[in-house]
Amino acid sequence: MQKLSRYAFGITLLMLTFSFHFQAQEVLNKTTTLNTKEKIPFNPEVKMGKLSNGLTYYIKNNGKPENKVELRLVVNAGSILEDEDQLGLAHFMEHMNFNGTKNFKKNELVDYLQGIGVKFGAHLNAYTSFDETVYILPIPSDDPEKLEKGFQIIEDWAHNALLTDEEIDNERGVVLEEYRLGKGADERMMQRYLPKVLYGSKYAERLPIGTKENLETFKHESIRRYYKDWYRPDLMAVMAVGDVDVATLEAKIKEHFGKIPAAKNPKPRPVFDLPNHKETFIAIETDKEASFSQIQVMFKDRDESKADVTLGEYRKSIVQGLFSQMINNRLEELRNSENPPFVFGSSGYGGTYARTKNAYQSFAMSSESGQMTALKTLLEENERVKQHGFFKGELERAKKDIIARMEKMYKDNDKMESNRVIGEYVRHFLENEPMPGIEWEYNFYKEQLPTIGLDEINALISSYIKDDNRVIVLTGPEKEGMTKVTEAEVHTLLETVKNSKLEPYEDKDVAESLITKLPETGTITDYKINEKLGTTTLILSNGAKVTYKVTDFKNDEVLFDSFSFGGNSLYSDEEYLATVNANGGLAEAGVNGFDKTELSKMMSGKIVRVRPSISTYSEGMSGSATPKDLEELFQLIHLHFTALNKDEKAFKSFIEKQKSFLGNMMSNPQTYFSVKMGEFMYGENPRYTGFPTPEKMDEANYDLAYKKYQERFADAGDFHFYFVGNIDENKLAEFSMKYLASLPSTNSNEMYKVSDFRPITGMHEKVIEKGEDPKSSVRITYHGPTEYDAKEAHAFKSLAEVLSIKLIEKLREEEGGVYGAGANANISKMPYGWYRFNISFPCGPENVDKLKTAALAEVEKLITEGPSQKDLDKVKEAQILDHKEDMKQNRFWLNTLKDVDYEGRDALKVFDFEKSVNDLTVADLQNVAKKYLTNGYILGIHNPEK
Repeated sequence: MQKLSRYAFGITLLMLTFSFHFQAQEVLNKTTTLNTKEKIPFNPEVKMGKLSNGLTYYIKNNGKPENKVELRLVVNAGSILEDEDQLGLAHFMEHMNFNGTKNFKKNELVDYLQGIGVKFGAHLNAYTSFDETVYILPIPSDDPEKLEKGFQIIEDWAHNALLTDEEIDNERGVVLEEYRLGKGADERMMQRYLPKVLYGSKYAERLPIGTKENLETFKHESIRRYYKDWYRPDLMAVMAVGDVDVATLEAKIKEHFGKIPAAKNPKPRPVFDLPNHKETFIAIETDKEASFSQIQVMFKDRDESKADVTLGEYRKSIVQGLFSQMINNRLEELRNSENPPFVFGSSGYGGTYARTKNAYQSFAMSSESGQMTALKTLLEENERVKQHGFFKGELERAKKDIIARMEKMYKDNDKMESNRVIGEYVRHFLENEPMPGIEWEYNFYKEQLPTIGLDEINALISSYIKDDNRVIVLTGPEKEGMTKVTEAEVHTLLETVKNSKLEPYEDKDVAESLITKLPETGTITDYKINEKLGTTTLILSNGAKVTYKVTDFKNDEVLFDSFSFGGNSLYSDEEYLATVNANGGLAEAGVNGFDKTELSKMMSGKIVRVRPSISTYSEGMSGSATPKDLEELFQLIHLHFTALNKDEKAFKSFIEKQKSFLGNMMSNPQTYFSVKMGEFMYGENPRYTGFPTPEKMDEANYDLAYKKYQERFADAGDFHFYFVGNIDENKLAEFSMKYLASLPSTNSNEMYKVSDFRPITGMHEKVIEKGEDPKSSVRITYHGPTEYDAKEAHAFKSLAEVLSIKLIEKLREEEGGVYGAGANANISKMPYGWYRFNISFPCGPENVDKLKTAALAEVEKLITEGPSQKDLDKVKEAQILDHKEDMKQNRFWLNTLKDVDYEGRDALKVFDFEKSVNDLTVADLQNVAKKYLTNGYILGIHNPEK
C-alpha cells in the first residue's frame, strides 16, 4: 500500500477536548516554576534500546487485547530516496517482502499467517510513504511457536528478501494494478498542482507509486540496490507491544536482529526540504470527473521545523492546539449558518509533505460555484483573528474541551488496544515526536492550561500568516457553462481581505442547563437479570425497557442504542419519497430552543453524543458518553423525543451543504457505476429514490418530515434502550426513571410493514461505460429469497471468506491481474429471509473477461468440490480470534444485545460461537454453495467510455 505523506496537504484536523478549575494562586505558582529548558521525559512504561548494529527497539507489555502482540518493522526510508531508475521501487520493495524470503518461500508467508488467523489486508499489512516504510504484523502470543514465527517474519523482511527475477516480474502486474487504481480526476489534478505545493523540492518527483514506465521496465538490479542501500539496521526500528512480558520480547528482538551485520560504508540518509519562495503560488485545476470542489491554503514556515524536546516547546504545542480549537469552533459556526460558505472547513498548524517544514493550513470543501466564497471565508477568519484576536469565553471553552479529552485518554490508558498504542512509537522513531506517556501529558496539561492567556494565543497568527511561502490550490469539476476561477481573481481577493477592516467575532452568552423544565419522574415497575449475559433489564412505568451491561473493557466509555419497530415502512409511498432526503437534516436544528452552536458551547468539557434516526423498519437513537456525562446523555435523549427544534434556517443550511457535497459525485465513474447498478437491480421498487441529486434535495419536504418524526417518537412505550460500558447502576436507574420513564407513551406497539417488492433475481448482465481512465470493475451478485437458518447463514458467510482467499491466490498471485479482490455474503432474517453473495474486483478493461471467468471457475470448484480443509481451517482460525477480541468490546455487546431483540435471536448463542465455528465442515460450505450459487447471478461490469 502506498501512502502519500505524514499529514497530507488536504488536512483534517483532530482537535483535543477537556474540563478543569484551578485557583489563581496555583496558576501563578505553575507559571513561575516551569523550567522551559528542561527536557520532556520519556515514557517509563516503554522499554527503548539500541543494538550494536544501530537498530532501535521499543517494547511495552500491554494486555489489551489478550494473547496478542503487535509487531512493527519501521524503515526510515521511502520513495524520496529513490534514484532515477528506481521510481516506485520503495513501494515495490514493500510488495516483494510478501513474495519470498529466506524462511518463507513464495506464498508461504501469507499461507502460514492465514493458518493462524491473521488475515492479509485486514490484519497483516504495510505502507510506503515519501520518507518511511512500515510493516504491520499482529500475531497470537499464547503459543511460543507462533510468537517465534512472528519475529522470524519481521527479521526476514529486514534483510532476508529473496528478490528473484521471476518473482519481481510476477509482481509487476499487481503493482501496476495498484497504480491503475490511483488514476482518476484527483490524481490528474494533483500532478498539476504538486509542483507549486512542493516548489523546488524533490518530493514532487517522488510520488510513492512511481511511474508506469519504470514499473514496467526497471531492471532487477535496481530494486536489489534499493534494498541493500536502505534496508539496514541503523535506519530501522522494531516495535513489540502486547500481552507478553518485556524480557521475552527483548530477548526475541536481540536474538533475531542482533545478528544482522551493521552496514559498511552506508550511504548517507539525506533529509529533503521544501525551499522557501517569495511568490504566492496559485494552482486552479479542474477535471470533468472531479467529484468535489476543494480549497487549500498553505502558509509554510520560513524556518525548518524541529521536534519538541523541551517543556517550553511542549507547552507551545498546547498553545497551538488551543488556537486550532478556537479557529475551528468559529468555522463550524459558519458551516452551520443559514447560508453556509462551505460544506466543511478547518484550519490548523502542523506538518507538510516534508519532515523539515511545518505550515499553517486552511482547508474547505464547497459547492462547484462557491470556491471563492469559501476561500474568502477562510482568509477572512484568519484575518479576523489577526485584527481582533480570540475572546475569553472562547478560550475557556477550548480549555474545557481539551482537558476533557485528555482526561478520557488518561482514564482509558490501561485499556488502550496495542494497535493504537504503537503508532506513537512509530512517530517517535521517525520524527522524534515526544513520548512522555499519557499520565505525564495529562498532568502537564492540567498544570499549564490555566497559565495560558489570550495574548499568547493571539500572537501566533502573526507568525502563521505571511505573504511569502504561500500556496493556494483550488480543485473542482470542469463543466460546460461554468466559469473557471482565475489567478487574477485570487490575487485580488488576497489583497482585498488583507486590507479590509473586519468586525470582531461576537461571542454570545449561552444557557447553563439543557433542560429548562424538569420532567415528572416515572418509576421502574419491574426488572430482570440475565446472569449468563451479565445484563439487567428495567421495565419502566411508561412501558419502555432499558437493558444494560456493566463492563470493564473501557474505563471512560458508555455506549447507547435504542429502537422501536415501525420506521418509514409505515409511511405511504408519497410520504416516503417526500421525506427520505429530509430526515438527515432534522437533528441539525438542535433541541429545546438551542441551536447546534449553542449546544456545542453548552457541552464544552463534556463528551456526549446523541443522534436520532428513522430507518426502513424502525426508529431509534444512538450515542455515547463518558460516565461523568451520563446525565447529559439521558437529557439529550429526552429532549430529542420531546423538544426537537423546528428551524427552517437550520434545515436550509443542511440542504445547501448536501447539495454542495453531492452535486458532482455522479461524475466519478465508480460512483456512477454503483448508482446505475442500483437502478438496474432495485429501480422497479415504487420507493426507489436513486442518487440524491441537488434537485431531489430541493424537493425534500421539511414540514412533512418533521411531522412524521414527531409521530415516530410520540410513543416511547415501545422503545427498547441499551447501554453498555462503565456504568454506575444506581445512576442509570435514577436517570432512566427521570428522563426515560417520563417520556410520553400511547401503547401503540406498532409493527413495521413489509413491501411486496423484491429485487430482480436470476441471470442478468449490465455493462456500464463511464470515465476516461483505462479502469474497469466487475461485480457478481447472487441473491434471492430463502428461509433463515443460523447455521446455514454462518456457513454462507464462511464460504465467502474462503472464496476471498482463493480470489487473491488466483486473480492476484497467479494472474497478476488485480490489486485486491474479495467476496462477502449474508443471509438476513428480517424483514424476510434473503440471501446475498457478492464478488467484486477492479482490473484493466483488457482483463475483464479473463478474470471474470477465472473468478466464476473458483465458484464452480466450491460447488463441485467444496473448499479444501486447509482453507476452511484458515477461516475458522480467523473467526475464533476475531470473536475473542469482540467479546471484550463494548460496541460488540451493544450490537449483540440490540440485534437479539431486533431480529428475535437467541442471546446465549454468543457463548457458543467457537463451538459453531469448530463444527463447520467442508460439506456444510459445499452444500450452501450448491443451494445458493447455482441459480444464476447478476453480472455488473464497469468499463471506460469508448
